[in-house]
Amino acid sequence: MSGNQVVDYLCNAFTPDRLAVWDGALAATGVQVKVRRVDGDSFAEPEDMVDRMDELGVATLVLPTGDLGRHGRLDAFDFEHIAARWEEVEKLATRWPGRFAALALIDPEPGMAGVREMRARLAEPWVVGCYLHTHSFDRRLDHADYYPYYALGAELDVPVAMQAGTSGGLLASECAHPVTIDRAALYFRETRFLLSHLGWPWVDEAAAMALKFPNVYLGTGAYPPRYWSATVTDFLRGPGRTKTVFGTNFPTVGHRHALAQVAELGLDPEVEAALLGGTARRIFTRLAQGGATP
Repeated sequence: MSGNQVVDYLCNAFTPDRLAVWDGALAATGVQVKVRRVDGDSFAEPEDMVDRMDELGVATLVLPTGDLGRHGRLDAFDFEHIAARWEEVEKLATRWPGRFAALALIDPEPGMAGVREMRARLAEPWVVGCYLHTHSFDRRLDHADYYPYYALGAELDVPVAMQAGTSGGLLASECAHPVTIDRAALYFRETRFLLSHLGWPWVDEAAAMALKFPNVYLGTGAYPPRYWSATVTDFLRGPGRTKTVFGTNFPTVGHRHALAQVAELGLDPEVEAALLGGTARRIFTRLAQGGATP
C-alpha cells in the first residue's frame, strides 16, 4: 500500500522492557506461545518503532491499555502485565499524534465504578475503543456484567474488541466461544463488536457471526496470514471483504512478518486496502476523524 495506511487494531506494549515480562510468563506456565525476536520485527524503543512503522507503511498501532488492577502480580498469563499503561500511551499519542491509540481495558469486577472510569477514559480522543480480555474473567461474551460497557460503546460511538476463541494462557476457553456474541449483538445493534484472534479454533463460528450481523467484525490478531484457514481467506475475498480487520497481537506476530505474508495472499487491491486499514477506520471512527501522519 502506498503511504502510511495500515492500522494494527491489536498491538501489545512493545518497549524492550516487556520482553522479560513475556519470557517470565511463558516460563512459569509452559505455554507454547511464540514471541518475535528477529531484529527489526521485535520489541523496540518508541522512536525505533515509529521508524519501522514508516518503513512498513503502518499508520497507527492501537494498544490495549490499562493499569495493574485486582490481579496485581504475575500469575499464569496475566494480560494486565503485557498491556500498555495509561501514562505510556498518553506520551506516545501526544508526541506522535495519530500514530498511537488506546483501547481501554474492560474490567467487570468493580461494577458501575468501572463503567464510570471507562467513560472518563473515553473522554480522551486518543482512546478509540474498549478491549475485553475475555479469559481473564471467565464470563461469556453475552454476560450481563459486560452490558453497561456495550451500552457505553453505543452511546459514545466506539467499538468493543474482545478476544474470542481459545486462551493463549492457562485459562478457561469456553467463555470465549464466538457464538456467545449473538445475543449481545442483537440487543446492542448500535455497538460495533470486533471478534479478535479469528475466534480460533471456532473460526467458522466467528465468521458466521460477522456474516450474520452488520455490527460484528472479524479480527486477525495473533495469527500470521500464512496460517489463516480457508474459512478466513474465503470470507475475506467474499462476503467478509469489508468485515475483516488486520491485527498482529504483537509481539506474537511481528509487523514485518505479517505484512509480507498479506502480500503473499494475492488479494485484490481494494480487498487488501480494506483489510489493512479501510475497515478499521470505519470501525474505529476516532481514527478516521483524527487521521494519521501521512
